[in-house]
Amino acid sequence: MKILVCCISGMGSSQMIKMKINNVLKRLEITASVDHKALGEAKSVAKDYDAIFCSLALVDNFKALKNTPIMGLRNLLSEVEIETALKENGLV
Repeated sequence: MKILVCCISGMGSSQMIKMKINNVLKRLEITASVDHKALGEAKSVAKDYDAIFCSLALVDNFKALKNTPIMGLRNLLSEVEIETALKENGLV
């Protein structure tokens, strides 16, 4: 599975979300690659990923993707919210 994490600049919050996603995946014993990118680049490569994580404020930027789960997070650092999103979207 390939997961994309994005934020406005592709630096701070997306890197932190990536670390939290990796923690969840490790705990659940799921193998996946997780990349983080700035919003502009993420929009251009999103179709190449199985799932996308971002803040709730950025979800609408990916509405053109019909078959890719877009998971908007309220609390960017909540491993519980990340795990719930993965389960609700059938990725776990």
